[in-house]
Amino acid sequence: MKTLNKIIFISLSLFMFSCEDILEEDISNDILQIISPTKDALIESNVVNFKWNSLKGADKYRVQVFESNETLVLDSLTTKTNLTLPLEAGSYIWRVRAENYAYQSTYSFPSNFATNIPDDLTNQQVILLTPDNDKYLNFTNITLNWEQLAKATSYSVRVVNSATGQEVYTQTDVTDTSLTLGAPALADGNYEWRVKAKNADTETKQYGAKRFNIDKTVPNQPKNSAPADNSTQTVNASVNYTWTIATDNGTVKSPISYVVEIASDVDFTNIIKTLNSNTTTLAYTFSNTGIYYWRVRAIDLAGNIGTNSTGFKVTVN
Repeated sequence: MKTLNKIIFISLSLFMFSCEDILEEDISNDILQIISPTKDALIESNVVNFKWNSLKGADKYRVQVFESNETLVLDSLTTKTNLTLPLEAGSYIWRVRAENYAYQSTYSFPSNFATNIPDDLTNQQVILLTPDNDKYLNFTNITLNWEQLAKATSYSVRVVNSATGQEVYTQTDVTDTSLTLGAPALADGNYEWRVKAKNADTETKQYGAKRFNIDKTVPNQPKNSAPADNSTQTVNASVNYTWTIATDNGTVKSPISYVVEIASDVDFTNIIKTLNSNTTTLAYTFSNTGIYYWRVRAIDLAGNIGTNSTGFKVTVN
């Protein structure tokens, strides 16, 4: 009876593992048809609208854009059948394929196109550089950087609180391609920065926009769970080290990772191993007998570093 139960369990596990493969439609022999830009198209703007036909069985689409020398400019996944991208003046090649959990279609035939930047800025867009989209920061003296837009003579910069829609910073007639945000200091929160360009006759119809997050809240101190303080472990045996941490109470909850330190002394002046983990558990094997101490601290994606946990003693025999 026990043997039968094991067979049933294994069969069910294999079925669950392969279920998505079975249900996904095989699209490997299909090929997408592009709509725009078409072969040899000349786009009088630095904003390119890529479009293609949908494909039955596709969950998402991978778009690739190359410069004429085949340098990859973009490799992006989207669930839509269109993608808008600002590009500098130049010659490009693009292609697209469909994907699902189990299969990938053939790429569309590569299509050449070129962009030209006219004097009229109306349908163009400023290409923003740094900070990267959705960047987490723990300071407010932020320098915004963007690419020079040909034919533009000045720029307008806005920073908006994403939650409230309130404009917290504005600067017009900026002639450089960078700007450092000054006072008042931004509170912890999610923000969007936007840049428009203009010249004597026209200005861009829409802002180039990216988001950033201010998080100055230090992560909580972790608490060691296992192995327990003053526990005894076996040499050359893998042990799971686990800890807990209270939920971050800051306005912005940056993703947290952990640094685990193992030392040969209680004051951690002789750290023999430093390990990293994205979860609150970590496997480690001592290869030598002796007395050791372990502790952990949290670091968030904004760069805030928390307090080390209390060190636990481990005797390895």
